[in-house]
Amino acid sequence: MKRQFLVLLLFISVNASAIDMYGVYPSHWWVGMKNPKLQILIHSSDAKYGNRIMLKPYNGVKIIKKHLFESPNYLAIDLEISPTAKPGKLQFVMPSIENSKVVLEYELKPRSNQNGKTRVQGVTAKDFIYLMMPDRFSNGDASNDIITDYRDRTSDRKDKFSRHGGDFRGILNHLDYFNQLGVTTLWLTPVIENDMPRTGEWGNSVAGYHGYWFTDHYEVDKRFGGNEGYKNFCDELHRNGLKVIQDAVYNHVGDHHWFVLDPPMKSWFNTSQGTKGPNHREEVFYDPYASKNDKESMLDGWFVPHLPDLNQRNPYVASFLIQHAIWTTEEFGIDGWRVDTYKYCDEQFMNNCNAALEKEFPKLTVFGESWVNSTVANAYFTQNNMASPFKHNAKGMLDFQVSFAMLAGMNEQFGWLNGVNKLYGTLSQDVLYKQPMNNCIFFDNHDMDRVFSVIDEDWKKMKMGFNWLLTLRGIPQVYYGTEVLMKNKKENTDATVREDFPGGWPDDKAKDNRFTKEGRNDKQDEAFEYVSRLANFRKNSSAITSGKMMQYIPKDGFYVYFRYDNKQTVMVVANTGDKDAKPDWSWFSERTKGFTQLKNVVTGKIKSWEGLEIQAGESFVFELMK
Repeated sequence: MKRQFLVLLLFISVNASAIDMYGVYPSHWWVGMKNPKLQILIHSSDAKYGNRIMLKPYNGVKIIKKHLFESPNYLAIDLEISPTAKPGKLQFVMPSIENSKVVLEYELKPRSNQNGKTRVQGVTAKDFIYLMMPDRFSNGDASNDIITDYRDRTSDRKDKFSRHGGDFRGILNHLDYFNQLGVTTLWLTPVIENDMPRTGEWGNSVAGYHGYWFTDHYEVDKRFGGNEGYKNFCDELHRNGLKVIQDAVYNHVGDHHWFVLDPPMKSWFNTSQGTKGPNHREEVFYDPYASKNDKESMLDGWFVPHLPDLNQRNPYVASFLIQHAIWTTEEFGIDGWRVDTYKYCDEQFMNNCNAALEKEFPKLTVFGESWVNSTVANAYFTQNNMASPFKHNAKGMLDFQVSFAMLAGMNEQFGWLNGVNKLYGTLSQDVLYKQPMNNCIFFDNHDMDRVFSVIDEDWKKMKMGFNWLLTLRGIPQVYYGTEVLMKNKKENTDATVREDFPGGWPDDKAKDNRFTKEGRNDKQDEAFEYVSRLANFRKNSSAITSGKMMQYIPKDGFYVYFRYDNKQTVMVVANTGDKDAKPDWSWFSERTKGFTQLKNVVTGKIKSWEGLEIQAGESFVFELMK
């Protein structure tokens, strides 16, 4: 728990044992915020004296209200911070034990003048996201592999359920790799403290290496580098032209969070369903015939029994979570948030949180994880064109429907609704979104089978997938190692798709170091070079990053679409059928008129239209030339 030592003003002599530590959240704040209101949560045995707390005079700052909780160990103080307030230290005088008085110093800092410039820049369709699990990517500092005051003190690379030691320093050691690959943005699974013991999951003893079991929102996990390490990490990425997406979890916490060990009040958590899991059916939110019980089950169910479900309808919980999101953005300068388990969160809370972040950071990007069953459901959680009973304000989502559709196009036999027709049909439903370009598209992640295994290690299919991923509308995301054909399926545990990136540890053999050309085999290097060339072309392609899209109905598995603007036209062709295709290119004249040649954007080779044939299983990205 984040603790602050207090200065004691004593009316009588008090020995050192009388000195207490307070938990203060947020740990500090800033002047010049758009919202002048701040709620400070104090966790201390002295909180019961909170009604008598006083703020020493400070220009532009005043106490609006004090809140005592069911638990005597908590106090909330509502402040109003005027736009005229200057940076400095507030002093709260609080009656304490043995007739002493405790002075709590609380710092107000100046805001960064780089927000929206070199930090908090937002992430758009011009970017290419690289998703990684920091514990499994690269170990740059072995001294933080085990933190002796944490509950879990294991680190063992031979155990897929243990922590393996990856950290911020390890990631920074490979900035050249990201640059070569054409990546613009790093998204890390959660970095917040997971001070949990190993926990039983699916019959295994599992560590919180993935980061989704929070125990203190205001502490970055020391095994990654702690708060200072994270601040340096974000700054270093920004200095090198890279952006940062942080993974948020609003729905739940680990069962060793101080919220759980010492609950502020009974209504802090959702308990109407006990610890029973949710029904996972997002349809209950927009179904005009949905029952109240089904909706409550979705909102109040615990994701798993060791992850208590936060009651975001409780105003104190909501305030804590929203302020933490703002604090993190300002403190570390992150450029975007990916919100875990978005569809399980209270709807109004999510709107309030998104709005509060946008107010302070207009360029900040937020996209949610909505692992849903339909495009309608995915669009429901965004700004949409639907006549839905509740209107969400999220600008984008993780687009699972496009993910499933790309996998179908690569892997399924062509049919009326199957194969690449599923991709065509899914994209045709973009009419439901206000801004489909804001959706994040992908074909695998840390919760899914790795795509190279799903397609039975077929390079032609993999190339086709990369062509779609990096040219379709939206923000493309690749999962670490996919670019060098890492493989595996889940096999009843997520750990098998979260293996270490080969070469990320000092004791990894040079011949297996996938960060280098020498450590990749021919096929792995071909894949890396292919993604690199296509991604770097994409960086400078106005047609792909901000242009329009036109697609044609697939025929016999042959699928064609265009990305275009008034500067450039890009054509993507894919023959997903089992026969070579010699299409009537005149059919596409609406977009091809005036162009005489095709340039393969990966190889640089130029072709003419005449006699152009696309073999079965082949796909290409062409820039049209006059």
